[in-house]
Amino acid sequence: MRLFVKLIFTYAIIGVSLNAEASCDFQIAVGDNLQFSQDKLVASKACGTVTIRLKHEGKLSKNMMGHNWVLTRSKDVSAVATDGMSAGLNNQYVKVGDSRVIAFSKMIGGGEETSVSFDIGSLSTSEEYIFFCSFPGHFYAMRGIFEVV
Repeated sequence: MRLFVKLIFTYAIIGVSLNAEASCDFQIAVGDNLQFSQDKLVASKACGTVTIRLKHEGKLSKNMMGHNWVLTRSKDVSAVATDGMSAGLNNQYVKVGDSRVIAFSKMIGGGEETSVSFDIGSLSTSEEYIFFCSFPGHFYAMRGIFEVV
């Protein structure tokens, strides 16, 4: 216990942040509802690369209740989601070549899993990022905060 307290004190003195929530790898579950299992992800900039693993625990197919994971700046969420609707299921409901999209996974249905890995080196610790599902109509409810520390 003393060693632990001493380590925390030492880190505090030299200015190293200890954030127990920060991670490089995230597991997120979704189902036949409009909800991610987590509504906030905190990624350490030191990771370089972050991986999101998405599992659809529901039963409905991706054309009925599909889900994906899309990351963008908070100011771009509505426009990216709206443009994605016309992109269609074959494009994961993400407009092809959309520069506002930082990362996205493929669309999955019940019982399926997917993952996406991306570099966070260019993301800012002072910018606000949002992750959401781009299946038509889902982005209003299925969203969360992606924080870079």
